[in-house]
Amino acid sequence: MCTHLGPVKSELETAHEGLIAGTGGLTAMAELGAVRESWTRRFEAARGECRALAGKLRAVARIQGETDETVKSALASVSPEPLLSLPSSSPSSGRDEAR
Repeated sequence: MCTHLGPVKSELETAHEGLIAGTGGLTAMAELGAVRESWTRRFEAARGECRALAGKLRAVARIQGETDETVKSALASVSPEPLLSLPSSSPSSGRDEAR
């Protein structure tokens, strides 16, 4: 997300080039400038949050990977027990036991 927000400021500036020229000081253009500045601040704040989270998210991924390896190693050391043979569930076996 941080990478995608990087060019937004310059794209916003490019989109607004020439808008104010020739408008004769219309208040709408002044309002547009205020809105643009507000969006610029928001984009920069979002980029800052992304940069702050990047290290924390990498740490979580590393810890999760270490936990996965620990569990994998623990499970590898356990030898499976053979399955117990269960009595047959065929209809004839029930009749034989009843006799």
